[in-house]
Amino acid sequence: DGDTVSVLDAANTQYKIRLYGIDTPEQDQPYGKAAKQALAGLVNNAQVGVVVVETDDYGRLVGTLYRESANVNAAMVAGGHAWWYRHYAPHERHLAEAEREARAQGRGLWAEQNPVPPWDWRRGRRGH
Repeated sequence: DGDTVSVLDAANTQYKIRLYGIDTPEQDQPYGKAAKQALAGLVNNAQVGVVVVETDDYGRLVGTLYRESANVNAAMVAGGHAWWYRHYAPHERHLAEAEREARAQGRGLWAEQNPVPPWDWRRGRRGH
């Protein structure tokens, strides 16, 4: 989806990376497919670097992805493709600022009147 990628290292070992500090719309949610396409546009077939922060409950590495010197996690938020995930990354002020600017400019998912955060969307789906 828009906040998880698979990367290969130099030895062709594959790693699943969850982007730290962001959350994108679910696939069945408005802007879900657009978020996935935006991430693909930023990283597909590109050489990237990963700064690993932790391993999540699903065994995925959680980290910040860089393409050249660009922070991909922040680019996703700045483009209106992701929320800053305050709960898990409360000190990531650059993500907070990127979200504030994306909201103010009405970029991506912020073009909607009241976009539903994916954590609320998932909670609603579990109730059905």
